[in-house]
Amino acid sequence: MTTHRLKIQEQYADAVLNGTKTFEIRKNDRGYEVGDKIVFDVVTNEGYAVGAAARHPLNGAAYRIDYILDGFEGLAQKYVAMAISKEGE
Repeated sequence: MTTHRLKIQEQYADAVLNGTKTFEIRKNDRGYEVGDKIVFDVVTNEGYAVGAAARHPLNGAAYRIDYILDGFEGLAQKYVAMAISKEGE
């Protein structure tokens, strides 16, 4: 099991935190596997970790990868869609 630290913009972090966004779509340049953890680092929508983004409650929260959709025609080459859930739930 590997832990991946991933940046996430505030607009998406809010949706993950309230449970409406239960997936991540990422380039699979890290070898994601079911059971791996994702720890989020929230950044502003412009990509900077400042102010409110740095204090966002999703910062440091651990999520588990429950399912990986790979090789699907609707995804760009080398990208995966991952179902995620809060660690411990």
